[in-house]
Amino acid sequence: MDIAENAALVVVDVQKGFEEAGFWGPRNNPGADDNIATLIDVWQATGRPVVFVRHDSVKPESPLRPGYGGNGFKTYVEERRGKGAGAELFVTKTVNSAFYGTPDLDAWLKARGVAQVVLAGIQTNMCVETTARMGGNLGYDVVVAYDATYTFDLEGPFGWRLSADEVARASAVSLHGGGFARVVTTGEVVDAAK
Repeated sequence: MDIAENAALVVVDVQKGFEEAGFWGPRNNPGADDNIATLIDVWQATGRPVVFVRHDSVKPESPLRPGYGGNGFKTYVEERRGKGAGAELFVTKTVNSAFYGTPDLDAWLKARGVAQVVLAGIQTNMCVETTARMGGNLGYDVVVAYDATYTFDLEGPFGWRLSADEVARASAVSLHGGGFARVVTTGEVVDAAK
């Protein structure tokens, strides 16, 4: 796998509000935060661009709503912002895709000649997947660092309920099998980015 010299790392919604287990329920992949931190460190050390995305929920009960402590980035992300040698962008959004945020992510990437994006963050099957799908539709070479994402148990129609692991695997299969993105491990990305 090749990681371009100007590939952008898009860190999606790594916010304190996702620590509220009582709201979200059981999660998977307890190692995700360490992997996200590793990717940020590698991107910053190699001078590649990093995009930090924050979800500003419009739902009054959401732990991600503006004005509530959970809206802020997790400490390890906040401590890394502004520390890289490369370009950095901060995007806020109220929907699932980082491409529908402010400022315009697509315009920012195109202005820098970025054709490849690497995604990490929360939730695997929600904002990470939606951003990956849209990035693929916009023509980007999208790479998802699967083990640098996590999600939660989810109930759907007909009383169907999937565990967080099942939800994450289904998301990975849809993205990779559907041709929207290459779903790989953090280790593969790091090895290719050095």
